[in-house]
Amino acid sequence: QVQLVESGGGLVQAGGSLRLSCAASGRTFSQNIMGWFRQAPGKERVFVAIVNRSGTVTGYADSVKGRFTVSRDNAKNTVYLQMNSLQPEDTAVYYCAASRIYRNAPSQYAYWGQGTQVTVSS
Repeated sequence: QVQLVESGGGLVQAGGSLRLSCAASGRTFSQNIMGWFRQAPGKERVFVAIVNRSGTVTGYADSVKGRFTVSRDNAKNTVYLQMNSLQPEDTAVYYCAASRIYRNAPSQYAYWGQGTQVTVSS
């Protein structure tokens, strides 16, 4: 079973930036599609970003496109989410997840991290 641990969350002012990291266990990290999701209080968990196995293809939710960048370093078993121009609407718990297929639906991801809180003040 893949183990995922997110880090890098915190409190920032609107317009600021954060870089989230997700460290994965195992030697098969490069075989997994990696996704980022977020969940605000009282809301459903929603898709944020996705990156393919090699890191050459990425996808983003419309709400973050142009502001967030997902990348991965397979040698370090780590996926990143660079978040720029943060707004209060980005406040949520951010989760890293692993899938065997390139899909955006949370139900397609078998492994999840514990989440890291991102709070953006106005």
